Amino acid sequence: MARITSLVLLASLIVTTIAGGWNDWHGDATHVSAGESIQAAIDTAKAGQLIFVGPGTYAEQLTITTDGIHLVSKGAVLVPPASFVQNTCSGLAGNETEAGICIEGQDIQLAGFEVEHRKVLSVGTPIKDVLVTGFQVQDFTGLNIAVVGGLDVQIVGNTLHDGSQYGALTVGSTNTHIDANNVAATGDLLFIAVCMDDSTGVQVTNNDISNYAVGLCVQTNNAYVANNRVTSACFGAFVDPGVQGAQLLNNYIGPPNQVCANSPGGGIDGVLVFGASGTTVKGNTIEGQLAHDGSNGDGSGIAIVDDPSTASIANDNTVTGNILRDNDLDILIYTNGTGNVAEGNQCTTPAELCGQ
Repeated sequence: MARITSLVLLASLIVTTIAGGWNDWHGDATHVSAGESIQAAIDTAKAGQLIFVGPGTYAEQLTITTDGIHLVSKGAVLVPPASFVQNTCSGLAGNETEAGICIEGQDIQLAGFEVEHRKVLSVGTPIKDVLVTGFQVQDFTGLNIAVVGGLDVQIVGNTLHDGSQYGALTVGSTNTHIDANNVAATGDLLFIAVCMDDSTGVQVTNNDISNYAVGLCVQTNNAYVANNRVTSACFGAFVDPGVQGAQLLNNYIGPPNQVCANSPGGGIDGVLVFGASGTTVKGNTIEGQLAHDGSNGDGSGIAIVDDPSTASIANDNTVTGNILRDNDLDILIYTNGTGNVAEGNQCTTPAELCGQ
């Protein structure tokens, strides 16, 4: 928790600095104004450089490869350029997809694209200590912000709208922190809001997420996912097969997008633990998971099930201290696994799991 506290203090200091009129708290900060190139400032920055970006709309695709860059704005809007350049994030989320901001390490080896995104096979040298805060990033074909092969990268206080495949993705990284961002699809339902497919240490906290099929995609062992707000999703949080030790704490997951319930093969779950083990689901409030017409089954507040396609069995998952209300089924445990526990939850269905 100390790392979260220090991050909040840093973000507060940055916001105060910007509000005070671009006064440098770092002696050699670079300023970028509307009509100038953010990428040009990044390309000439040295390690540890602070770059302030002024209000305005910037039609750019940004690539960050230098350690310690702090990219800070209040009012900068990043939109797709007329043409793209190739970087590690090109094609990361499928053919012809691009990222608005690509934070990438060196000598990244990627697997081929199969589903969702390309996996990181190896990282030569991670990119370290980058911070991106205060930007509105929107309308990119793949990902609004991606971290590939990072170490201690922080994505804080941004507005990420209408990333076609992802609002934010961190993959092959260590200790990424995604905090206090607004991630939304403002039109049709889009794919995944925030996904973590890292080596270890990922923290996803205090984000406001809406109108994505998957709000929180958990693919990292021991992921810490806390105090987020997710609404109008098909799956508020989806813990992938084989993931171990994820913590989902004190999140709010509200009513889903009914497109999910009405589409063939669709479904609705506030939290789905899908063939994962050792997951802690604690202190969350989950409500309104209703399928209505029931054509795709009932909606569940929290579901723990096996994944038959990978033969991953859900074992030793704990569901405790949650508030579940107005769901078709508050808690579903349907698995061949052992050690799954539901206790101390405020809920009504089924009676045997809710103590009614």
